Amino acid sequence: MLRKLLVLTLFLTAIPSANAAPIYIFPVAGCEVNYARAHHDYAATDILTNAGCKFVAPINGIVDEVNRTDLWSGKTNLGIDRGGLFVSIIGEDGVRYYGSHLRSIPLSIQPGVEVKAGQLLGAVGATGSARGTHPHLHFAISWPTPADTWWVRRGEVLPWKYLDAWKNGKDLSPAKAVAALKAKVGEIPPLPKK
Repeated sequence: MLRKLLVLTLFLTAIPSANAAPIYIFPVAGCEVNYARAHHDYAATDILTNAGCKFVAPINGIVDEVNRTDLWSGKTNLGIDRGGLFVSIIGEDGVRYYGSHLRSIPLSIQPGVEVKAGQLLGAVGATGSARGTHPHLHFAISWPTPADTWWVRRGEVLPWKYLDAWKNGKDLSPAKAVAALKAKVGEIPPLPKK
């Protein structure tokens, strides 16, 4: 009898509570936002909001990349520099989440630092190729790659259905979609022409 009670207790504690906090949260906190269900010629979205709004970790994870120097030039328009100031994290789900065109990034945000969902990663701005545009967060979902593989970092999986879910307080993981696309196109797909 004691064994059955122990097994039942373990089973019931493994079932998430209906009141459990979501694993995923919307990546802009404390501000009104708007975002389109389309983006240039690759899978990402621009979350339009006010300058200085908080870009927060959408999930627990580890900081992957941080760029605090805006190297973009309209004369060269190099793809690797288009994001301006940016932060990417590798979520506990194995997915890379990337936010760019930031105005600033806290000094505490460094590669290898553990972050919690909702933790401040940066302030929304208009750096990189977003200079002269309305402040926004370029938000992208992909798989981890080497730092020089910018074309994967800028977005591979369409993010808006996940953003819609997270904005409504629902957990919806992009992990399966990311894994399926990576299996289809390869670890490092060819550099795009644009």
